[in-house]
Amino acid sequence: MSNLLLLFTCLFLGIVLQRINGFPKEAHLVLNSFIIYVCLPALTLLYTSEITFQYNQALPVLMPYILFVCSFLFFKLLAPVFKFDKSTTGALTITAGISSISFVGFPIFELLYGKEGLKMGILMSQAGSFVVCGTLGIMTATYYSSSEPSVKKILKNMFTFPPFLAFCVAVLFNFFDLHFSVFASDILQKIGSPFSVLALVSVGLQINFKRESFTQKPLLIGLFFKLFVAPLIIFLIYLILLDEKTWLGQMCIVGAGLGSMNTATIIAINHRLNPSLASLMVGIGIPLSLITTMIWYYFLNY
Repeated sequence: MSNLLLLFTCLFLGIVLQRINGFPKEAHLVLNSFIIYVCLPALTLLYTSEITFQYNQALPVLMPYILFVCSFLFFKLLAPVFKFDKSTTGALTITAGISSISFVGFPIFELLYGKEGLKMGILMSQAGSFVVCGTLGIMTATYYSSSEPSVKKILKNMFTFPPFLAFCVAVLFNFFDLHFSVFASDILQKIGSPFSVLALVSVGLQINFKRESFTQKPLLIGLFFKLFVAPLIIFLIYLILLDEKTWLGQMCIVGAGLGSMNTATIIAINHRLNPSLASLMVGIGIPLSLITTMIWYYFLNY
């Protein structure tokens, strides 16, 4: 549970730092750039190159893809109804469509499902949500941030996104059964290790808990999808349609209802997709998801 404590500590630290006179107002932009260009590529090379996939692991891997597609369709349909602009629609699609599997999910999966839950969580993160973030997330961010989106521009953004390039290299390593030496793995681990702390502090630097924030229609709708609709969709597909009444099926439902992924939020912010809304989706969504996922867990069991 130390990860959860660290999560709240980092968010709180970011909130405090933004109120200190003399602290750079644009510090989050520097942190975001360091995360994207240094930390994430290192972690992608380290973990994705070692993934081994088996048939019975398809459920946790596919869940993030299903979730993101549903998020895209959900907000695409609701945007004209609630008169959301492109910036708001893009921010909601990305933040509500990708769960924080690694930082929030890992301790929860281990707590609820033991070591096997943690192993499946790693697979769900590395082959699922992380790939979705670096591909579909970037494509969506480009689509909503550009006045004239094109396939060429979307592909250019994808293939100039450092974590995606690192993912391509890691896939080649995996395919040809190549491995990093112990020394190289240790270096990559140390380079990537500040990721979680820096990402959460960066989000905390952009959180503004004004009373009116809690009455924003886009935020309420985004949280409604993330915390209720998303796990309900996976529940209907996995437990009702596929009849997957196992702990693995339950874990996928819990994972779908976790708060928004930090990296997805950073991508939305860097593409100027309603930065304040994207930050609130993490800052408010993650604490609330700790409660709602427990409700889903006990509902599934009792």
